[in-house]
Amino acid sequence: MERRTIGAGALEVGAVGLGCMPMSWAYTGSRQRGDASLRTVHAALDATGAGVTLLDTADMYGPFTNELLVGRVLRERRGEAFVSTKCGLLVGEQHIVANGRPAYVKRACDASLRRLQIDTIDLYQLHRADPEVPIEETWGAMAELVAAGKVRALGLCAVGARAHRRTAAGRPSARLHEVTIRQLERVQQVFPVSAVEAELSVWSPEALDELLPWCVARGVGFLAAMPLGNGFLTGTLTPGQGFEPDDLRARHPRFTAEMMAANQPLVVGLRRVAERHGATPAQVALAWVLAQGRHVVPIPGAKRARWAVENAGAAGVRLTSADLADIEALPAALGSWD
Repeated sequence: MERRTIGAGALEVGAVGLGCMPMSWAYTGSRQRGDASLRTVHAALDATGAGVTLLDTADMYGPFTNELLVGRVLRERRGEAFVSTKCGLLVGEQHIVANGRPAYVKRACDASLRRLQIDTIDLYQLHRADPEVPIEETWGAMAELVAAGKVRALGLCAVGARAHRRTAAGRPSARLHEVTIRQLERVQQVFPVSAVEAELSVWSPEALDELLPWCVARGVGFLAAMPLGNGFLTGTLTPGQGFEPDDLRARHPRFTAEMMAANQPLVVGLRRVAERHGATPAQVALAWVLAQGRHVVPIPGAKRARWAVENAGAAGVRLTSADLADIEALPAALGSWD
């Protein structure tokens, strides 16, 4: 069973985690089923040979319903899980706003503990900084939660990369994670950062430039969000298939029919490597993320038990230098901005 560490406190987690968001939020709502989601979480924890322990959720997913769902599993299996949840974003009818006020953060933590049916959150992450509250004040309140025994460690989610992917002139941003790194430098002076969660995948490798090296240099864990490219890298999506209006991919610049067709060489390349290992493209995509460093933990989302089990199996795929070179040589992903 492969284990990886998060932060200087050496918090241990399985090599591959489980992103619980798709069970309640952002993806096709008509395919979200409570019982199926519960089976998915149980299946991930049952994949002990792969070491799945990290369950990643947030109070905004649903909102609130994702934590309630995870809590139903934790009521029975708390000792087997490493729980990561987040605070700092409020969901309205047509908008999402940040709230980093210290009093709110503390209330949000207590509410998450109740929904999750646990006494302590293993990793409590700030989803987004509130532009109206100095991030040091928000982080200080989160540090007080650690002192109170309600939280074990703190993490920060990177500012959404896609919003900054292009400069005004249309060129790729030279410092995609500059804002996040500045935030990290500031909060690190208040209380140690144990983990950073940010997008990292074969089709979005930008975190390798500056953000991951920043984490490595300081012993900070890296949780790789969207490691399967929102499902595209699994090879199970068909160009032009369409998405329901509530699915984030309906507005994603890489999920138009034209761009999905243009990016098929990525899937073909992953499938070619997968055939060498008797694996799936998804497992190879996750194995590539795992190969980026010992403190990197991919947290692929899944709504079905069979996908969670398949993803967990990526921990057993060992890519060779030739495999990694082949993946490195794949064309960069295109979006409707290109």
